[in-house]
Amino acid sequence: MKFQPIELEKWSRKPYFEHYVDRVRCTYSMTANIDITLLREELKRKGVKLYPALIYMIATAVNRHPEFRTCFDSEGRLGIWETMSPSFTIFHEENNTFSSVWAPYSGAFSTFYDSWQRQVEKYKDTKQLFPCTDEPPNTFPISSIPWVHFTGFNLNIYGEGTYLLPIFTMGKYDWQNDKLWLPVSAQFHHAVCDGYHAGVLFKALQELASDCGSWLAGL
Repeated sequence: MKFQPIELEKWSRKPYFEHYVDRVRCTYSMTANIDITLLREELKRKGVKLYPALIYMIATAVNRHPEFRTCFDSEGRLGIWETMSPSFTIFHEENNTFSSVWAPYSGAFSTFYDSWQRQVEKYKDTKQLFPCTDEPPNTFPISSIPWVHFTGFNLNIYGEGTYLLPIFTMGKYDWQNDKLWLPVSAQFHHAVCDGYHAGVLFKALQELASDCGSWLAGL
C-alpha cells in the first residue's frame, strides 16, 4: 500500500478543502437506487452471492477515483491512498450482532470473491466487533441493512469531523416496474467530495451492475 501526501499549496482543491474543514466542516449523505436486475440474474446463474459482488462494485468505483481515497494518515498528513480495500460487516443471527472484517481488493472479481469467502468463513462465529488484527489503514467501511428498502439514510459522525473517506450502506432490494432496485447510501465529506463526485460514484456503480457480464466472465 502506498500513501501519497498532498502538497496543499499546489492542490487545486485547496480553497474547497480549507472551507469545508476549517470554516464549515460538514459531511453529507446521498442515496440512490441501483438497477441490479441483470446482475442478480447473472449471479444466480453462476451460483455467486450478491453481497460480495456489491462490495466488489463499490470498491472498484472507489479505486477508480482519487477523491474517494483521500484522507489523513496516522501521522496527520493529508494524502491519497494508491488503493483501498473494503471493510464490511457480517451478521450473526444467533445474537443479532455483527462483526466488521476486511478483504484485500483485487480488480479480478474471482480473486476478491475467494478472499471474501475466506474471511467470512474465518470470522462467521467470532462474536466481536473488530476481530481482525491485521486490518491495514487503507480500508473504508461498507455495511448492509437488508431488512429495509430505505429511500434515505444518514450517519451522524461526531468527534473532530475529519474522517474524509466515504462510508457506504446498502438496503433491501425491491421490485418496481419489472426492475430490481437496490438502495445504496454513501456518506461523503464535503472537503474532498462535492455533489459532482457523488454523481460520478453512483454512475460507476450502475455501469458496473449493467456491465456485470464483463467482470463476472472469469468465474
